[in-house]
Amino acid sequence: MSGPSASDNYAGVYEGRLQPGSRPALLIVDVVVAYLTEGSALFMETAAAAKDANRRLAQAARAAGVPVVFTNVQYKPDGSDGGVFYRKAPVLKAFVEGSPLGAFPDDLTPAPGERVFTKQYPSAFFGTGLADVLHADGIDTLLITGYSTSGCVRASALDAMQHGFVPLVVREACADRHPAPHDANLFDLQAKYAEVISEAEARAVIAAHAA
Repeated sequence: MSGPSASDNYAGVYEGRLQPGSRPALLIVDVVVAYLTEGSALFMETAAAAKDANRRLAQAARAAGVPVVFTNVQYKPDGSDGGVFYRKAPVLKAFVEGSPLGAFPDDLTPAPGERVFTKQYPSAFFGTGLADVLHADGIDTLLITGYSTSGCVRASALDAMQHGFVPLVVREACADRHPAPHDANLFDLQAKYAEVISEAEARAVIAAHAA
């Protein structure tokens, strides 16, 4: 006899809902060439479709005057600024300074004036000035996208919530190496820390806050 489903098990426990605030921004986490290039150790088959969703969202945000913020990853040649994370995941050598795998794809690059935060750890907030900059700009809501769902997207969404931003994770604009961690982490983020929304819902949030 099978036990209750995950949805049944969580019912009546984690059912809170968050509403977007008055000033959103789009946070694109680590959408870089390493995940899009066949032969790269970090290549993900689902990355290209998620990149296309990110491109559409970035276009919509720019047209509406909603800020777009990018992150990337970069390490010193010896990886010494990556600490335990770099030792745990030596595949991160793909992001050593100067590696072409760390570049943004040609069709999704920061526009002039858009901020880029370079990080060494999973969260877009850890060791960066992201939270201070967003607070100074009056941002209270983040549409969060990128790679990978179970790693840097999850870490960034959790820290967004802990820094007081409403995190809206856009399902189609995230990707992972396998459907299981992708789905499980979206489920858990929705239950406890964020709202997981569709690309259409994200575009509606952007349109509702056009400058």
